[in-house]
Amino acid sequence: MSLSAGEMRKKILEIIAPWRGRKGGLIPILQELQAWMGYVAEPAVRVVSEELKIPMSEIYGVVTFYAQFHLTPRGRHIIRVCRGTACHVRGSLKILDAVKEQTGCAENATTEDLRFSLEPVACLGACGLAPVMLVDNQTFGRLTPDSVSGILAQFV
Repeated sequence: MSLSAGEMRKKILEIIAPWRGRKGGLIPILQELQAWMGYVAEPAVRVVSEELKIPMSEIYGVVTFYAQFHLTPRGRHIIRVCRGTACHVRGSLKILDAVKEQTGCAENATTEDLRFSLEPVACLGACGLAPVMLVDNQTFGRLTPDSVSGILAQFV
């Protein structure tokens, strides 16, 4: 994002504006900030804290409590590999290893080029297709380690 500090502050204030003086606005504000920035950046937390008179520690408490929020930039494509029982029994660890090898991305991390973020998850709810991986909103099932590279090649 190539905005000046002033432009960034102006956008953050626009996001805050509908919630000023109303209760229950912190989570919707954080959601909109993340949708705009891709994550909840420290400068945004500082502005929200100043404008809403909420301690930064309280805002960080909310951000770190809910899994939907992220404090670091995320990749353009989010890879979720299922670690549920059915997937585990059918080889999801090998799928996860193949994804890590192909992308160079560690678990719960993002590649340096911001192409991929890798998030192992407890269950994707597609046990009949085990082992399963989700890339963005596309589900891929009955995977083998050899099928991973062809799938990831689709996401440039």
